[in-house]
Amino acid sequence: MEKDISKKELLVKLFISSFYLSAFTFGGGYVIITLMKKKFADEYHWIDEKEMLNLTAIAQSAPGPIAVNGAIAVGYKLAGLPGMITAVLGTILPPFIIISIVSLFYEAFSKNPYIASALEGMLAGVGAVISSVVYDMAAPMVKSKNILSISVMAAAFILSYFFKVNAAFIVIACGILGAVKTWIAGCRK
Repeated sequence: MEKDISKKELLVKLFISSFYLSAFTFGGGYVIITLMKKKFADEYHWIDEKEMLNLTAIAQSAPGPIAVNGAIAVGYKLAGLPGMITAVLGTILPPFIIISIVSLFYEAFSKNPYIASALEGMLAGVGAVISSVVYDMAAPMVKSKNILSISVMAAAFILSYFFKVNAAFIVIACGILGAVKTWIAGCRK
């Protein structure tokens, strides 16, 4: 983390970054998590890449919106409770403002072919960004050549895509497997 930044400056920068990311993110929580990684890990160097992946795993595993869960995890890691509150406010305010405005003009927006076309065009961009998220999360596992992690990743994909197993069951099973792996590693030491 930047050494000469005060806590107040950190909170202001965290709020502005979270607000900006949330305001210009379309496509859901997975997209904002990737952008958070690029901003907080790659650009600001507040968190390293492995730590960001761990925080992402926590955000995905916890109930609730992944963008808010990610903001909670990152904000708390950076500045404790004030950081968590700051990051969450920065993350939830843009959608709240946008949805409030859209609800005022819903009739006009719903019948406007230009807005409908713009939203349809965004789908392609969202697909690309989600593909980027998958690559960013899978690449470190493949590079580590950890057979267990690669096997779990492949099995989770097969169970979800081909057998339509509920994602909640897959996440719970992977969490249990990770806990058992950690327990076994602790016993060996």
